[in-house]
Amino acid sequence: MAATPHKKSPARRKSTSASRFSWAKILIWGFVLLFTAGVVLHYRDALLYYFSFKSKHSLKEDKVAEARIFQIFQKYPDYCVGVDVSEYQGNIDWEAVDSLEGRPIRFVFVRATCGHDRKDAQFEANWNGAKKYIRGAYHYYRPDENSLEQARKFIATVALQPGDLPPVLDIEQLPENQSMERLKIGLQKWLDAVEKHYRRKPIIYSGQRYYEDFLKEEFTDYTFWVANYNFFAETLQPEWLFWQFSEKGRVEGIPEKVDVNLYNGTPKMLDYLVHP
Repeated sequence: MAATPHKKSPARRKSTSASRFSWAKILIWGFVLLFTAGVVLHYRDALLYYFSFKSKHSLKEDKVAEARIFQIFQKYPDYCVGVDVSEYQGNIDWEAVDSLEGRPIRFVFVRATCGHDRKDAQFEANWNGAKKYIRGAYHYYRPDENSLEQARKFIATVALQPGDLPPVLDIEQLPENQSMERLKIGLQKWLDAVEKHYRRKPIIYSGQRYYEDFLKEEFTDYTFWVANYNFFAETLQPEWLFWQFSEKGRVEGIPEKVDVNLYNGTPKMLDYLVHP
């Protein structure tokens, strides 16, 4: 009669599985702790700021945003700080606007137009109010509308003066009724028409992903203003003229949160940009 094969008991199999599971948990938690320790060490100044009572805003979301702004400002102490505004910021008291987290505001971008037929409701008030700063006007481009009509709307709305920043084309949306290639042709038509009128090459604004996927290689003759709000993104790329790194700035005189920007250079360099 053949010998009956030896079988492991269910208890032993369970014990082995539990042991492997315990080691896996230890390794995972060890990795998490090491990663957390590295983050805390790297962002120690911003985290100290986060847990301080320096800010008058007590909401957690505001504290995190202020920690990021503090971190970037500390890394670029000599670079110019600016904001961009539109009707979404409400009625701004420009006499009260002065600084952001202790850094003087050097420049202001103001939304002028949207698409082929719409002017920002607060454009005149913001454009006139921001005249004590280096100011610039931007157009929010709608991908499925005629590009030359959009250019004409911007030109009819904005009268740039010596000392103002170059005009800005803001492109963020993907087209629904045309291809990306057709969109790029339309963008170029807007850029050409606006440059011909103002005799200044426009700046292009977009988010980092959009910039890298669709604009960086095709519009090499232009400078870029790029948005990236990721908390762990802390480097202003050398090819960016401006970096919009937060959308949650708090400024005295501005009722709503505002986008925070850095110019890739010093005040003297910014002055040269508007007085070439």
